[in-house]
Amino acid sequence: MLAYIIKRLALVIPVFLGVSIIVFVIMINTPGDPVLVRIGLDPNVSPEKIEAARRELGLDQPIYVQYFKFLTRLLQGDLGNNIRTGRAVAQDILEAFPRTLILAVTSIILAIAIGIPAGILSAKRQYSIFDNAASVGSLLAASMPNFWLALVLILVFSYWLKLTPISGYGTPMHLILPTLALGAALAGTVTRFTRSNMLEVIRQDFIRTAKAKGLKESIVTFRHALKNALIPIVTVIGLQFGSLLSGAFFVEVVFAYPGIGRLAVQAILQKNYTVVQGAILVVSISFVLINLLVDIIYAYIDPRIQYE
Repeated sequence: MLAYIIKRLALVIPVFLGVSIIVFVIMINTPGDPVLVRIGLDPNVSPEKIEAARRELGLDQPIYVQYFKFLTRLLQGDLGNNIRTGRAVAQDILEAFPRTLILAVTSIILAIAIGIPAGILSAKRQYSIFDNAASVGSLLAASMPNFWLALVLILVFSYWLKLTPISGYGTPMHLILPTLALGAALAGTVTRFTRSNMLEVIRQDFIRTAKAKGLKESIVTFRHALKNALIPIVTVIGLQFGSLLSGAFFVEVVFAYPGIGRLAVQAILQKNYTVVQGAILVVSISFVLINLLVDIIYAYIDPRIQYE
């Protein structure tokens, strides 16, 4: 297991390099001029001042030189400075990323709390009214764009019922609607995966043997059936958790939630490429590490799994 973890951690390096190259090239070739972000849009700015700002940002050098300097700073833990404010990008990300992480964790908890019990009951009561309702509901939840659901939630709970704040951050009430917007689709996905895998497991011979031995229904369901159905479920939860870190971008913008998604979207609109690069790199590395954690959890769920 230790060798496997080291091997997976080593794979982070090429992923890191690949993401850094892609992000750098995309930001360099997008329309707009970062220099104008730095000095403003004053029409009276002299060409000399614009050229001086371009040299200060290093944009007067060839692209490969710019990338090499960017990569060198990155290996030293320096994500550069925010072009607009002059603050360290790492400081901006350290403030924003924990907020997005909190939102992702609450959304995952909501999805698990709804999806796994609903999937188990649907499998145990196949073709019942509950099963049909859960199947339709999970399909609808998984199909709805989260930003559209966010707008509907604001309209219902904030505008009509006036139960929750429309936007912002700072209290548990501010987390309710963003969590629902992100967690609903994931809950639908978890429900469908749990149902399909539970149906496959409960038809196995060892489940019939457990029932024939007179074991309690709860023991058969949770200790034998659910435990053997968990690996695909854990897989989809891990992948969706990583996706939440990037999928939260749109929801954070709708709710004006000051997470890393909103930070990145604002930076894209401002051509603030240093912030965009830092945000995408952090999210990408987080996704890789989450997948590694999921693989490690496999071994604890099923000891039969052996890694080469």
